[in-house]
Amino acid sequence: MLAAGWSTHRGGLCRPILHLFCRGRQPDMNAPQASRIMPPDTEISRPYWDGCKQGVLRLQYCSDCDRFQFYPRILCSECGGRSLSWRSVSGRGRVASFTVVRRGISPAYPAPYVVALIDLEEGPRMMSNIIVDDSQPVAVGDTVIVGFQPWGADHVMPVFELDKVSR
Repeated sequence: MLAAGWSTHRGGLCRPILHLFCRGRQPDMNAPQASRIMPPDTEISRPYWDGCKQGVLRLQYCSDCDRFQFYPRILCSECGGRSLSWRSVSGRGRVASFTVVRRGISPAYPAPYVVALIDLEEGPRMMSNIIVDDSQPVAVGDTVIVGFQPWGADHVMPVFELDKVSR
C-alpha cells in the first residue's frame, strides 16, 4: 500500500520528490523575464561548482576502485567506498547521444540549442549542452571539449564545443 500522495500512475511517484527537489527554484514562467532553474549547490557538490567557476572540470575519484564518477555522491556508485577525492579531468569526451531543441521551454532558454550525453575520457557520462552554430552539425561519436558559461548570477555551467582538431 502506498502512502497518501503517492501513486503508481505515470509520474505519480515522482511528483512528491520533484516538489521537494525543486522547491524555491522553479522559474516563474509568467514573469516578464523568466529565470533559469538553478542547480543545487550542496556541501557534496560544492567542489564541482567551485571548479566550474575556476574553469576546471572536477569529478569525484574513488581510490578504492580507481574510478571517476559523476554526479557527486557521498559514496562511490561502483564499489560503495568512501575514499572519494576531487580531481581535475581533461574535459574531453565523445557525443553518445544528442537532440536539438527547437522550441525552448521559456524565454530563459532560447532555442535552438543542443542537449547531449557526453562520454568523458575518464569514464563518466554527463548531460550538457553543446555550443554550435548552424554550420556545425553534431553527430554521435564527435569529439568535444569542455568550456564554461555563466548560468545566472552565482553559477558557471560546463558546456561543450566540437573539437575542431579531431574533425
